[in-house]
Amino acid sequence: MPIELKVLVAGCVLALIHIFAAGHVRTRQYGTAWNVGARDEALPPPEPVVGRLTRAQANYFETFPIVAAAILIDAAAGLFGQGTAIGALLWLGARIVYLPLYAAGVPVVRTLAFGVSLAGLVMLLWPALVRAVMI
Repeated sequence: MPIELKVLVAGCVLALIHIFAAGHVRTRQYGTAWNVGARDEALPPPEPVVGRLTRAQANYFETFPIVAAAILIDAAAGLFGQGTAIGALLWLGARIVYLPLYAAGVPVVRTLAFGVSLAGLVMLLWPALVRAVMI
């Protein structure tokens, strides 16, 4: 299996980690009864880590579909190469680092990690963009 597809599998696992991390801290704050209930009641503001993990999850799901699409387009068009492999690994590594940085409230380094992930995303998209323009 090409590294890009392995990264896509790992990205799916990371998506689940985001979901469960945010859900765990919300349940820790609001309680199990809230978690298994209808969640109709008004809640106090989230604790900082709840808010950060919820925002990190939202941020992940803003870019993950683009990465998934780019990897699948590259696969279908036979565009995998050294650049796409490096891009995929950069994206995944930066996204793995991003989650604990955001959870801990680390400001500048978190943004740098996001920037690295975007660079990896562009590296994944680039071959398809070039090919699409040439056709």
